[in-house]
Amino acid sequence: MIQCFEDFCGELQRCGFSMGGGNDKGIFALIDFDWTTQEHINSPVRWHCGDPEIDPWEWRMRVLEERTDIAYAKLFFKTSGFITKEWYPYFYAVRRNGVNLEEAYEDGKISYTARKIYDIVADGHSALHEIKAAGGFGKEDKARFDRAMLELQMGMFITMIGRKQKRNLYGMEYGWNSTVFSTVEEFWGERGYELPELDPKESYDKIRQQIQLLNPGADEKNIRKFILGT
Repeated sequence: MIQCFEDFCGELQRCGFSMGGGNDKGIFALIDFDWTTQEHINSPVRWHCGDPEIDPWEWRMRVLEERTDIAYAKLFFKTSGFITKEWYPYFYAVRRNGVNLEEAYEDGKISYTARKIYDIVADGHSALHEIKAAGGFGKEDKARFDRAMLELQMGMFITMIGRKQKRNLYGMEYGWNSTVFSTVEEFWGERGYELPELDPKESYDKIRQQIQLLNPGADEKNIRKFILGT
């Protein structure tokens, strides 16, 4: 049983990937209950309690800020997930298929808004509020902006890298933390790792085999959607 952050990281290394929101979505989640059902679960893990040792909501940022071998972003079924360094190249090969952002845009697979956001992030680490300011995105653009951010994460072009607070004109921090993003290549490069080029079909088969080990009852249609991100 997972009882703390260290246990979670150890099990994640063993499994390779996991859904991140307390719902296995028919595939696999290391923490397979959320805050609405946790009172019925015999576990020391407690969502949104604020304790970084037992709160999975805290773990999503801890893996980014304290470790160099785990990625976290909106990766599966348009929601959050974790992938270890060992398994990331396989998903990367399937999702990217050797195509960069510009090629994906020219092929019509990436929207103009997503390309605009990517160019901002590729210029250096960017928090959400900084991306919105640099791109001139206002409240009226929220739906379009959110879709593009999801598009880039699911396509493995950008990923979460941490968080930081906004600052006012006097340099004082205020408000909630804002999620910081970088390109996927920069994320791993800063951790001393260069993503290898792998065969997409072989990578798909390897992920599929691992899913079947973790969840023998997983539906084939669900497996495909989980791996491809579509």
